[in-house]
Amino acid sequence: MSRRDPVTATAAPPATGAPAASVRSRPTLAWGLLAAGAVLVAVALLSVAVGSKSIPIGTVFDALRHYDPTVDDHVVIRDLRVPRTLLGLVVGASLGLAGALIQALTRNPLADPGILGINEGAGVGVLVAIGILGLTSPWAYVWFAFAGAAVSATLVYAVGARGREGASPVRLVLTGIAFTYVLHAIGRAIMLTDTGTFDRWRNWMVGSLASADPGVIVGVLPFVAAGVLIGLALTPSLNALALGEEAGQALGVHRGRTRALGAVAVTLLCGAATAAAGPIAFVGLMVPYAARMITGPDYRWLVPYSLVLAPILLLGADVVGRVLARPSEVGVGVVTAVVGAPLLIALVRRRGKLPRL
Repeated sequence: MSRRDPVTATAAPPATGAPAASVRSRPTLAWGLLAAGAVLVAVALLSVAVGSKSIPIGTVFDALRHYDPTVDDHVVIRDLRVPRTLLGLVVGASLGLAGALIQALTRNPLADPGILGINEGAGVGVLVAIGILGLTSPWAYVWFAFAGAAVSATLVYAVGARGREGASPVRLVLTGIAFTYVLHAIGRAIMLTDTGTFDRWRNWMVGSLASADPGVIVGVLPFVAAGVLIGLALTPSLNALALGEEAGQALGVHRGRTRALGAVAVTLLCGAATAAAGPIAFVGLMVPYAARMITGPDYRWLVPYSLVLAPILLLGADVVGRVLARPSEVGVGVVTAVVGAPLLIALVRRRGKLPRL
C-alpha cells in the first residue's frame, strides 16, 4: 500500500465496519452523484416556482428572464424566492458537509454539528447582539452569531485537547456536551432579563429561510467556501483515520492536525449556516448517514454526496413548509425536525444496526 494513497485502503469493508453491499464502483457513484445534482436543480426550480402564494409557472419563467419591478409577482420571484433558494443551497451544503466531518472526527454516525456547542454558541452571540447591544438588523447580528459559534468551537477543542490523549473523539463529545449546557444556561439568563429580546430572538431561533437577505448570503459565502475547501482537502486523511488511530498514523496522517482542521471547517460551515438561517436540526445528522448508505465509508464520495443531498432535503422541506400552511408558512427548522426523526428511524431499522466509522 502506498504511503501517498491511504484512501484506497477504505475499499476493504472489514477495515471500516461498512457492509460489503455499501461499497459501489466509481462509475456507479459518479452517475449517482450526477443524478443527485439533477434532482437538486429540479428542487431549486421548485423552490422558486412554489410558495405560499400561487404564481403561474409562465409568470415564474417570465420573471426570471424579463424582470419587471412593477409586477408584484415578479418582485416575489426575484426579490424573495430566488434569494431564499440561494440561501437554502448555501445553508444546506454547509450543514451536510459539517455533519459528515463531525461524524468522521468523533467516529459517531449519529453525531451532528451541534455536538461541539456551535449552535448554542451562535444563539448566545445573537442574544448578546439583541439583548445587550440592542441590534435589530440580521446583517448586524449575523456576525455575532458567527463569532459565538467560532469561540464556542475553539474553547471546546482547546479544553478537549488537554491531557495526554489529546483531542480524542470521546473527549471532544463530552466537552461539547458540557459547553452546550453552559451556553444554554447563559443564553436563557440573557433572554429572561428582557421580553423584547425574547420576541426578537425566537424568530431567528426557529430556523427559517424566509428572511433571506442577499447581503447576508454574500457575507457568509467566503466562510462557507473556505470550509468546503478544507473539508474536501481532508478526505484522504479522514479515510486513513477511519482505519484506526494507529493505522492512520502509520500511513502518515497527523491526527492532531486533521482534527484541528476538521474543527475549523465545521466551525466555518455550521457557524455561517446557523448565523444566516438559525439553528436547523437533523440535516447535518441525517444526510451524511443516508449518504454513507450509498457510498460506503469512502469520504472521497461521501463528502460530495453530502454537499448535494443536504440542499435537496433543506429546500424540499422549505417548500413543504410553505405549502402546508398557506397563506402563512412553517419554518424549515420545524419541518426538518418533524420529517427527519421518523425518516432517520426508518434508515436505522433498514440497516439493522448503526454503521461503524
